[in-house]
Amino acid sequence: MMRRWISTIIAVLVLLVFWMILAAVIDKPALPQPFKAFAVFFRELPGLLWRHLLVSTYRVLAGIALAVLTAVPFGLYMGRNAGADRFAAPLVYLVYPIPKIVLLPVIMVLLGLGDSAKIFLITLVLFFQVLIPVRDSSRHVPRALVDSVTSLGAGKWAIYRHVIWPSVLPEVLTALRVASGTAIAVLFFAETIACQEGLGYYLMDAWTRYAYEEMFAGIIAMGLLGFAIYTVLEFLEHRLCAWKYV
Repeated sequence: MMRRWISTIIAVLVLLVFWMILAAVIDKPALPQPFKAFAVFFRELPGLLWRHLLVSTYRVLAGIALAVLTAVPFGLYMGRNAGADRFAAPLVYLVYPIPKIVLLPVIMVLLGLGDSAKIFLITLVLFFQVLIPVRDSSRHVPRALVDSVTSLGAGKWAIYRHVIWPSVLPEVLTALRVASGTAIAVLFFAETIACQEGLGYYLMDAWTRYAYEEMFAGIIAMGLLGFAIYTVLEFLEHRLCAWKYV
């Protein structure tokens, strides 16, 4: 654990040094020095920035939770039911490549301009990124393992609980870690359209006012939000899937 934190600190220092050098080379207000951006970040955090951060955190966590609650059962069902997979797989592969972000105007017309539209968009994007790994992972659970548990008298739900679910859980958490960056990107885009709350709005508002240091304070907040989500998911993977790291 200590080595992991040391590596993270070194990575942050390298990133800050690169930022300082790049800002010095470009030498324009649009790219302020990191110490100026962090000074504004800590100045703004107790006020409006904190409120926008909380709103964005709620939206992205709600989207991730809904994606898991819908995609995991559906993926398990597809993976373990050949008939359902034959019917649903073509639909999934037809819809999956469509960039869901282009549906935002339609979603806003149907769900309004509040949190519902933004959460639904994040859920829609992450749904397929979780569904496909879960479906593929559940399909490849060794038949011999299922048969051995069945021979001991385990029923259908016991097999899902003690065999299928532990087998797909690492894939779920890995998919969520990969998708967390996508969730933050979708959140930013959704919060820049007809919105007055959230980090995306905070960023674009600062940009339109040429308040570049405030803009980078928003970027730092959004980066920390993504990093926090990724770190929590990695922690959960180490705790819930300890057998992977033995």
